[in-house]
Amino acid sequence: MPKPSYLDFDNSAYPWKADIDYRAHPELYCVGKGEQGVLICEPYKSEIGTHWRFRTPEIATESSKAISKLFEAYLKTGDFVGADMARKYLQMGYTRARRYANYKGGKKYDKEQDYKRLQRGTGETEKAEGAAIFYRSWKAAEANPVYAAMKKRWKNERG
Repeated sequence: MPKPSYLDFDNSAYPWKADIDYRAHPELYCVGKGEQGVLICEPYKSEIGTHWRFRTPEIATESSKAISKLFEAYLKTGDFVGADMARKYLQMGYTRARRYANYKGGKKYDKEQDYKRLQRGTGETEKAEGAAIFYRSWKAAEANPVYAAMKKRWKNERG
């Protein structure tokens, strides 16, 4: 049975670094896949992360609205890195809320049993509502034509 990928994680090979100010050095930012780098890239982690919550549908609504506003503000100033990080937080709101909806306590693996995958369907249904809220905000951000153009240009120029 495969173990979680984070167990053998190679931090030195990870393209995102905690000691870089990505606003001062946006050229060092890598888009990556999914939510990669979201909990590392400063100052965005501190700016956006304080709003990221999904405990109840009401909290998820408030959180996704706040992060979406930051997303729009970053776009207005031409800050692609900030907009991409906000998009990643919206995506992470969806994926984490889904994990808590699917698994009790949000845990997919049992550390005590050699990281055996736990039974799905044991989580909180309330979290599924929060996931749906974040999903809509995430997809709206990805569909934003200004963001899409900035992302395409960024990936063409920087990979």
